[in-house]
Order: sequence, then structure tokens, then C-alpha cells
Amino acid sequence: MYTDICEMLGIKYPIFQGAMAWISDAELVSAVSNAGGLGVLATGHLDGEGCRAEIRKIKEKTDKPFAVNVMLLSAFVDDIVKVICEEKVPVVTTGAGSPLKYMAQFKEAGVKVIPVVPSVAMAKKFVKDGADAVIAEGTESGGHVGKTTTMALVPQVVDAVDVPVIAAGGIADGRGMAAATMLGASGFQLGTRFLVAKECTVHEKYKEKILKAKDIDTTTTGQSTGHPVRVLRNKLARAFEALEKNNASQEELDALGRGALRRAVKDGDVDNGSVMSGQIAGLVSKEQTAKEMIEEMYNEYKEIMEKASSLIR
Repeated sequence: MYTDICEMLGIKYPIFQGAMAWISDAELVSAVSNAGGLGVLATGHLDGEGCRAEIRKIKEKTDKPFAVNVMLLSAFVDDIVKVICEEKVPVVTTGAGSPLKYMAQFKEAGVKVIPVVPSVAMAKKFVKDGADAVIAEGTESGGHVGKTTTMALVPQVVDAVDVPVIAAGGIADGRGMAAATMLGASGFQLGTRFLVAKECTVHEKYKEKILKAKDIDTTTTGQSTGHPVRVLRNKLARAFEALEKNNASQEELDALGRGALRRAVKDGDVDNGSVMSGQIAGLVSKEQTAKEMIEEMYNEYKEIMEKASSLIR
């Protein structure tokens, strides 16, 4: 299972843990990295010194490669980039904008830059700007999403760029990884599966909501704003849908959503909080350690890939 992204980043398995604000902290990141994947610290809810503190906690817990996700719309993005370079973080993933402004800083510090992209055009632009790889994220994923499915997006991005492509969205087991491999992906990013890792510090009620989810239980709010967010259906999601149906203003929608993710993650309010989740939640049925998850997925992947050769006569 050793791909070009493993060689580039020095990881055992080409499995990225998705960056989830308020969720992907030092505990989860270090567990995934220690298991051979790439743990990714979320910083959307942190300032510069908060980011530094989490990075140092990660370094205490693992000597393996890890990444920091930079939300480019963050009010603290300049400070976070400075901290990443000072702390010699090996890899960054980026979202919500272009990393071009910071590319020279990252390159000078020896940081690999891997943006999340929802389209071929953005993939080509970021690679031209110096990205070392890209994460092609389909609309099946949780949180902020684009419009194109993983199945359609990944092969088109693979054909368009000459760097490794990591597939994201709708992947939670070895079958999804095998399918993404056939589309040309060099690696896989998973978020929803890692929500129920034993090392994940998300509230137990959030985990229970994921474990009980069915295939049709997600919806996307914020369609009218142009920034849709995939979540599990609950009281908050229905309130968003009602406001949007009545052509509510951006201010009303912002007020409803303010603090909603933290309420779900930290307080366990899975009715009035934003329970972000991918469409694959219905396939996530048990809590395991990150190591158990990664090894189980690898074994599934290996068995599928070995059997696949028998289909050709």
C-alpha cells in the first residue's frame, strides 16, 4: 500500500485523518500518526498560540509525521502560518481559500502544502502556485462541501495535475479506498470514521449520533448562501431549512449557526448543535482505536485488491 504520497510524507499508510474544527486535536492527531497514517490538526477554532500549544502536545505524543490544517478565512491565519513555520511542522493542508499568499513562507520552512480542492480548476491553480499534492474532496464529505461527487471529481483531478491526489468524501473502509485507488488516487482522507475513534474527544452524544445514523440521515444547510454544510438532520438543521425556504437574510442564518458546532462537539447538544458528518455515516458502526481502524481498513483493502486480479481472464 506504499504510494507516492507515503514516500513524499514518510508515512506508512496513505490515510489522512480529516481536519475537523473543535474535534481534530492533539489526542486524535497523534493517535492516527502513531498508527501509520497522517494525523491532521484542525485550527479553525484556534489562535496562533492555541495552535502552538496543540502542536507541542502532538510532538510530545508522537515522533511520526503529522499535518496542520490552515483555514485561510480564519482571523488568525497570519499568526497560525507563522507558528507552523517556527514549529517546523512537516505538512499543511489548507481550506477556504488560496494558500498562494503563504506559499513562499511554507516553502522556505520546508513545509509540504496540500490544499483541499472541490474542482479541477482550483486543483490546477494551486498546483501552478506550488502545491505538493491536492485533496480532491467530493460532496459526500461532512462539513463545508462542494457540488461534485468524489466518483466524478477524483479522476478528473488526477488527469489534470501532475502531483499526488488524495481522495476525500464518502470513504470509510477498505472498499472505499480500493475504489479511490482505481480512480487514480494516491491516498485517502477520512473524517467521519475517525469521529468514533476512542482517542477522539468529541462528546459521546455526538459519537452516538454518528453510530446510529442511516444512509439518508444527512442534509446540507446553507445552500442559499453558496457555502453548504453537510450535517446530520436534527432540530437545528430543520430550523436552517425553514429559514432558507423563507428567504432569510445572511444575518439571520449567521445568527442561527453561531457557536453551533461547539455546542454539538463540546456540550453534546445534538439537537441544537451542528452535527457535521459525511454521507458515509451509515457505514460507521463501531468505536475503535485509530490503530484498529487503520489496520482493519488496510486488511480489507489488501483482500479486495488481491481478489480484483482474478476478475481479469
